[in-house]
Amino acid sequence: MASADIGLIGLAVMGQNLVLNMNDHGFVVSVYNRTVSKIDEFLEGPAKGTKILGTHSIKELIQSLKRPRRVMLMVKAGEPVDSFIEQCLPFLEKGDIIIDGGNSLYTDTNRRCKELAVKGIVFIGTGISGGEEGARHGPSIMPGGNPIGWPHVKDIFQAISAKVDGEPCCDWVGEDGAGHYVKMVHNGIEYGDMQLIGESYHLLKDIANLNYSELHDVFSEWNRGDLDSYLIEITASIFDMKDDDKKTPLLDKILDVAGQKGTGKWTVINALDLGMPLTLISEAVFARCLSSLKDERVAASKILKGPNVSYKGDKKEFINFVRQALYASKIISYTQGFMLMKEAAKQFQWKLNYGAIALMWRGGCIIRSQFLGKIKEAFKKNPQLENLLLDNYFAQEINGRQLGWRKAVSIGAEIGIPTPCISTALSFYDGYRTARLPANLLQAQRDFFGAHTYERIDKPRGQFFHTNWTGTGGLVSSGTYNA
Repeated sequence: MASADIGLIGLAVMGQNLVLNMNDHGFVVSVYNRTVSKIDEFLEGPAKGTKILGTHSIKELIQSLKRPRRVMLMVKAGEPVDSFIEQCLPFLEKGDIIIDGGNSLYTDTNRRCKELAVKGIVFIGTGISGGEEGARHGPSIMPGGNPIGWPHVKDIFQAISAKVDGEPCCDWVGEDGAGHYVKMVHNGIEYGDMQLIGESYHLLKDIANLNYSELHDVFSEWNRGDLDSYLIEITASIFDMKDDDKKTPLLDKILDVAGQKGTGKWTVINALDLGMPLTLISEAVFARCLSSLKDERVAASKILKGPNVSYKGDKKEFINFVRQALYASKIISYTQGFMLMKEAAKQFQWKLNYGAIALMWRGGCIIRSQFLGKIKEAFKKNPQLENLLLDNYFAQEINGRQLGWRKAVSIGAEIGIPTPCISTALSFYDGYRTARLPANLLQAQRDFFGAHTYERIDKPRGQFFHTNWTGTGGLVSSGTYNA
């Protein structure tokens, strides 16, 4: 007799912890894993004494589920998701629901929604953030896909999600791949946050000469103010961690080569496709790429010389400069992320609730922070807000932090410390607030060599002109105009 509320396939660490979380909230869960021995190990280990049901085939898993059957996949993105969907289909009926809780590319989710809808199967693609701890005790959950399925998973998802001020960090995002898209942007912002913190660490360590104990104290203090966030909190803890000898800071033993799983790259590629200036996250991705060139960097460090100067200013003042630069750059990172989501909503005809997205990110996920509450307030005040920088709070905050921001960038440049994300954030800010940019020269150049035409400031927008710059080029212009 069917007795389980939901079935889950994939008992890696995220899958196991989500199952235990569901069990804690009173849901009966059936589980299956391709490596069958993992099922028994789980039932005899972390799941011992629970109501979790182990099954040894997909057919058995699906037969154990109440109708409409809800099957959640926690497997590697890409082909494995498609493979497990195909294995499930013979045992499912019209109206049953498949949920992909992995880090799938949103275009794959778009495709799966359409393909499965034709077969009468409801598909939900949901982003889940928070790592092992979040999955176990309350993640941020970003569901999207076929809206028919939302009422059937809402109670489970909102029960197991993180809560902020009593509100679940989970709500319906939108149709097709909207949930996975928002998770992708979340991960891109995560790349940016981590790189900004890394650059701040580099400035404080190599310019202000702070030791790890001092860095721990600085970041702990920052975490009690407007920079309060999970990433700042764990960074303070990292500075305090010693190696096995109990003396050497563990951070000094970790190789400076950063890995990545690709979601940041997806975000940047999509920004290029949509023509959005996602400069900060792009630099964060490229900074990881540059870090991977370890051998080249070591060789270059022996040949390429930087400035032979040191900082002579006040240490406390410089720490404050870096703090201001970090907060201002963080504003830019989220501004660009929400700009990208707004453009995607236009392109894909999604009705995204930006305040709700900020709330979903306030708890459970890796980028959770006090700061996100300000974004929620901004969109609550003005749901049609075009850009976060135009909100009074963010405009005042970024205007008030310019001195420190500019000082941190300039001092870093003078001494030779790279700040790709902090610097590009400042460049974006200065570009966004500039009424007239040198793009008029770019258009003149494009028209000169390629007859690409240009618009004039003394004529209505949408009228295009071509000049015979050399007197021999003729008056025929290019057939298309690309901004």
